[in-house]
Amino acid sequence: MLVFAAVAYDTPPKRETVYIDEELFIRIGNGEKEAFCRLYELTGNAVFSYSLSLLCNQQDAEDAMQETYLKIRSAAHLYHPQGKPMAWILTITRNICMMKFRQQKYCPTVSMETVKEEPDFDRIKDQEDRIILETAFRVLSPEERQIIILHSVSGLKHREISGILHLPLSTVLSKYNRGLKKLRHQLEGKI
Repeated sequence: MLVFAAVAYDTPPKRETVYIDEELFIRIGNGEKEAFCRLYELTGNAVFSYSLSLLCNQQDAEDAMQETYLKIRSAAHLYHPQGKPMAWILTITRNICMMKFRQQKYCPTVSMETVKEEPDFDRIKDQEDRIILETAFRVLSPEERQIIILHSVSGLKHREISGILHLPLSTVLSKYNRGLKKLRHQLEGKI
């Protein structure tokens, strides 16, 4: 079950902190397939969730996720250990998603209706999870959605989210709390 389910309750979500050994990047830079697969196993869900929160389109999110891992594979040798590998990965993801927005804006074959279409949640099998995600995408602002996903799914601290989104920490905290309140309010009668 998704971490979003915790918004329906008064307790904060319990999430596993994903530990990413920074040695993986050195091994990936040296061409080790197993290290790359391990990194994908550890971070794939978070990268996809963050991409989806930014792009609101499953196919675009999958494309951005694939581009993120291609970029990681080609740039792993440039990674400098700083104790925040997930922040580095999600910064790459964010940059790729922003590039996609710019491309869609200037691409005459893509209409604004396509860019703003509702995400397809057919891949989500758990009915409760689907309701929560649909509600999140309907009632939350894009920033609130990003902050909640980065904290709840990716396990980032609010200070790290502040750095990734280039927002003051107080703004991140207030948008996180406001977003959770909106979700609780909307979900009270649905679950």
